[in-house]
Amino acid sequence: MKNLKIFSLGIAMLFAFLSFKTVNHSFTCKNELKTITGIVSDELGPIAGVSVIIKATKTATTTDFDGKYTIKAKVGDILEFKYAGYRENRKVGKSNVINVKFSTLNQEEVVVTSMGIKRKVNAITSSNQVVKSEDITQAANPNVVQSLSGKVSGLTINTTNNGVNASTRIVLRGNRSISNSNKPLIVIDNVIADANTLQALPPEIIEYTNIVKGAQGAALYGEQGVNGAIIVVTKTGLPKEEKDKISKIIKEINQPTSSIVPDQEDYEVFVENEFESPKQSPLSTFSIDVDNASYTNIRRFINNGQKVPKDAVRVEEMVNFFKYNYTQPRDKHPFAIHTEYSDCPWNENHKLLKIGLQGKDIPMDHLPNSNFVFLIDVSGSMSAQNKLPLLKESMKVLVNQMRKEDKVAIVVYAGAAGLVLPPTSGDKKETIINAFDNLQAGGSTAGGAGIQLAYKIAQENFIKGGNNRVILATDGDFNVGASSDNDMERLIEEKRKSGVFLTCLGYGMGNYKDSKMETLANKGNGNYAYIDNIQEANRFLGKEFKGNMFAIAKDVKIQIEFNPKHVQSYRLIGYENRKLRPEDFKNDAIDAGELGSGHTVTALYEIIPVGVKSDYLKEVDGLKYSNVSNNHNFSNELATIKFRYKKPDGEKSTEMVETIKNETIALAKSSDDFKFSSSVAWFGLKLRDSKLISNKSISDIKNLAKQGKSNDAEGYRSEFIRLVDAIN
Repeated sequence: MKNLKIFSLGIAMLFAFLSFKTVNHSFTCKNELKTITGIVSDELGPIAGVSVIIKATKTATTTDFDGKYTIKAKVGDILEFKYAGYRENRKVGKSNVINVKFSTLNQEEVVVTSMGIKRKVNAITSSNQVVKSEDITQAANPNVVQSLSGKVSGLTINTTNNGVNASTRIVLRGNRSISNSNKPLIVIDNVIADANTLQALPPEIIEYTNIVKGAQGAALYGEQGVNGAIIVVTKTGLPKEEKDKISKIIKEINQPTSSIVPDQEDYEVFVENEFESPKQSPLSTFSIDVDNASYTNIRRFINNGQKVPKDAVRVEEMVNFFKYNYTQPRDKHPFAIHTEYSDCPWNENHKLLKIGLQGKDIPMDHLPNSNFVFLIDVSGSMSAQNKLPLLKESMKVLVNQMRKEDKVAIVVYAGAAGLVLPPTSGDKKETIINAFDNLQAGGSTAGGAGIQLAYKIAQENFIKGGNNRVILATDGDFNVGASSDNDMERLIEEKRKSGVFLTCLGYGMGNYKDSKMETLANKGNGNYAYIDNIQEANRFLGKEFKGNMFAIAKDVKIQIEFNPKHVQSYRLIGYENRKLRPEDFKNDAIDAGELGSGHTVTALYEIIPVGVKSDYLKEVDGLKYSNVSNNHNFSNELATIKFRYKKPDGEKSTEMVETIKNETIALAKSSDDFKFSSSVAWFGLKLRDSKLISNKSISDIKNLAKQGKSNDAEGYRSEFIRLVDAIN
């Protein structure tokens, strides 16, 4: 019996010990970090670029191209998921997997339009709030900073004192930050100040304080004000006319349909192509364009809630951002040709002709050796988080593609140009990446010497039959020679004769010089991309590295002759700054676009068939001498299309000729690529406020895009549909 009692007591003690261990282990687990993974999506599929933040901490990450994320958190932590108006919180529990699916029900009441931001009155407070002097001095212990707290929604004040120095931090919550900080700009009597200066300001000298929230600050102060601004006007610090001027500007930007456009960004002004008669203009000639900077730039504007400048919209670059399902070439030529003829979705009774080129996809181990010279802008204008810091991370993506046989050099320019890394083998990645990490921004922006030095290094290390290329990364805010675009064009045209190609990578906002970047790329046997985030860097410099960095054909030109028997009038959609004269087609001295390994190029022609009445037709008198009957029977031909191209190291062009039959299919039966490419063009024409489209319905554009959403493994087509939806 005694032994039984001892045994029972032992069992009880064992259970008590195990229970204690379990409770203690449970307590310990709650305080231990664990890895949380998941996928963020909506009804269209996975979403890239969603911010995943542990609330009340600085720990954050973003989703990748597949909508996947990984973050370390503790049980009980709150994960906040934010993306372009979507917002959702999830609590970390026992599971290590947290998937989130956004719906329209958890979307903020914010509508982004092509004319700016419109918000429902009950959704948020005003983007501009005024706190007057009497409101500040009414406080029990008058203090400028603390008096603002509680009077301005979303304004957080945090003052700490360690017994030696007081420190004040001001945050305008809810702003989209580009620098992982929501600190607003503080301006006292038109002079930029800091939070501690504002804290020490005597309240009795203040006339009023304007708090400008969100991206509205960019309308006043460019990039410095993207996180909002606290604008203080003192009673004696400014003359009356200056105070009135500030009040007027604040009033203007606070209008409900206010347009927010960075006022120092430059875009080439151009007029969209009009309809032409094949009788008066029998030939349409243009250079291909593989650039897609316009699309990513537009994406940046829409995601930031800003008006899209009309001249920032180049429709062909929007269309060519996306890849299409064209078959590979099967003959000696470096690209295959595909055409499709169907209905035009934006003008009833009109037709649309799609012309697609598919570049030959060359395996990585068959590509020629590379001689890359990175030309990096480290001037003072590159200091922002979405410029040099993003640039460094982007270059690491590119460096990871390098092989032992490749060579990499780095040239920088600011007040002067210098070689910071001599030609280095591509397998010495740590050495190359360290050179990028050591770059710092500062100085003026004279880029001419940098371009000269970069080409000099590239020519000294030229690989015959190889891939010789200068890769320029900048915000475009630099001077060349006498600082004019003409000087720049002449310099780049001269340098392209060396056989060295050019790739231009644009960064930043507020002072971005798109016109200069495009000029450089067009004149330098090159291509051009705008990198708005690390996901775009991964796409352009990683996943599509071969197409963007290895040319398989240069000076590619297209010339099409429409048959007036079937075509009453035609117009080329986009390519306004790529048009050529008919005689330029066979002139091998005329520069044109380059095609990369695996690249696709798409062009669209809108056609008014013979016998169709249209408001866009121009009446012209009949011609006496050109109206000659043709005895040849071309009754089934819509058009004849010709292509000319050179090999990457060649000087003489090769010609290809094909005919297009006058056979149309209904839009509903057209390919998914036809539907999607035409929806992208349609959206671009709407953003440009085209006078040549009759249907401008966003819902119709979105529906057509959704019909063509297949072949979307990377999620880019879904992202486009979200952008269209954002301006509804």
